[in-house]
Amino acid sequence: MKRNFRLLEAVFDFLYLGIAMIIGLILIISSANNSARIVAGIAALTLAFGDSFHLIPRIIHITKPNITERIQYFLGRGKQITSITMTLFYLLLWWIGTIVLPTDNLKFVTYLVYALVLIRIILCLMPQNKWLEKDTNNSWGIWRNVPFVILGLIVATFFFIYRKAFPQLGFMWIAILISFAFYLPVVIWAGKIPKVGMLMLPKSCTYIWILLMFLSL
Repeated sequence: MKRNFRLLEAVFDFLYLGIAMIIGLILIISSANNSARIVAGIAALTLAFGDSFHLIPRIIHITKPNITERIQYFLGRGKQITSITMTLFYLLLWWIGTIVLPTDNLKFVTYLVYALVLIRIILCLMPQNKWLEKDTNNSWGIWRNVPFVILGLIVATFFFIYRKAFPQLGFMWIAILISFAFYLPVVIWAGKIPKVGMLMLPKSCTYIWILLMFLSL
């Protein structure tokens, strides 16, 4: 039963990456000089590209469990890369909002967004994260996510305030909050309760929802 579920997880991860990649290509190919659609396509491809560094080694680990030790490096490094590209995804999401929504006097908030992105990336690059070790430092796992959570809340609040200005993205703020609702328990408890990590599956579904909303741009 457990083996079957892990195989199902591998199939899910493969489909997730494929769908994200396809949506990204569709957005760029059909952009017709639509800047918001181009940025959305780049965001989708950034998401797929970054997540592939973690999910592909995970798929290999699931399908070929006998190479556990050799795959540990790629799982750890992939998790680090995914953390960085996910941060860039939210920066691109902010850009999309500033392009399509009737924004005004957001210079300070934009600077704050850039600062949070920079702080998050620097924290992800710190060796104290011990990305390549099986038992990582949970305190660093929390600290590096503080600016990320603040970033997510800012972007979600932004889309909430302007939810009626561009109805096609009216549920974007909900998708963002739901994704963090699934993500934060993993950050806090996955080290002690590995099964909590399965919340990353519904989290991935919320990102597909976000990408599908991009198609309306």
